[in-house]
Amino acid sequence: MLLLLSMSARAQQHQYKVSLIGFYNLENLFDTVNNPIKNDEEFLPGSERQYNTRIYFDKLDHLADAISQIGTEITPDGLALLGVAEIENDTVLNDLVRRNKLKDRKLRFVHYDSPDERAIDVALLYNPKYFTPLYSAPLFVQLPGGAKDAYYTRDVLYVKGLLDGDTIHVFVNHWPSRSGGEERSIPARAAAARVSKIRIDSITALNPNAKIVVMGDLNDDPTSPSVTKVLQAKGKTNVRSPELYNPWVDFYKKGIGTLAYQDAWGLFDQVLLSAGWLNKEQAGYFYQKATIFNKDFLIQKTGKFRGYSKRTWDGITYNYGYSDHFPVYTVMLKKIQ
Repeated sequence: MLLLLSMSARAQQHQYKVSLIGFYNLENLFDTVNNPIKNDEEFLPGSERQYNTRIYFDKLDHLADAISQIGTEITPDGLALLGVAEIENDTVLNDLVRRNKLKDRKLRFVHYDSPDERAIDVALLYNPKYFTPLYSAPLFVQLPGGAKDAYYTRDVLYVKGLLDGDTIHVFVNHWPSRSGGEERSIPARAAAARVSKIRIDSITALNPNAKIVVMGDLNDDPTSPSVTKVLQAKGKTNVRSPELYNPWVDFYKKGIGTLAYQDAWGLFDQVLLSAGWLNKEQAGYFYQKATIFNKDFLIQKTGKFRGYSKRTWDGITYNYGYSDHFPVYTVMLKKIQ
């Protein structure tokens, strides 16, 4: 997609290519089939929720509708890359990309089954018009003893590929939750952050200008130690490799978030960028802006969650919603003239 934009004080016009990179927690996207080796009983037809095929495909249609609209005011193709969390398996991903609102984009995905005891994974959806994966791997997260009741959590998904000719490195994360207490679970999220950090350091040691994306539901805010100290992510663009730039700091300080709990907004869903994205004079893509996709149709209008993201469930009652998280995305530009 080409854009004609003014990018200088003299209003000089340039043409740019645009690519959008996003993340979305899909809130318990389970199929209706029992997996005997995973704890998926909560989302089966015989469960208290009475989860069934009708609810499953209705949720898929809602998610497909939301994803299909992200960034389309910038480019009609929407996202080039979308990291997702809380998906059960490749079955739900195949069903999602084949829904009517998405099928024409012919989206593909990278996914591995992870050892999470609730059977929820991460994945990377991509538009093959813009992105070609070259290598991928699940990165195991070893939880420290006593940090969480569950022994296993989600792997970090690492994908190296070509974004319209640019080599990029993508890490899709869903760090351990705060259940059991925020303080108690801090070491678990720090351990998950270190998994990405170790690989980032090895990449930037060879190429300080490498283009790296760390995205996910971090279950921590932009100012949390796991983000600022372990990942070395800062809210200023003058970062130096291997530090990361976090465009969500200002959002968070203004009280803008991606999910709400007890009438307070958190910003757990983030897309962090290496210094290699921040030089607008270099060849290839560079970072322009970050956006929380919180359009009106994604907002709950009634009830105790009024003003929150329109979630799938209200307790065990189906809410005909989307997710309890808003999607986020970043805009990348490449000068062509």
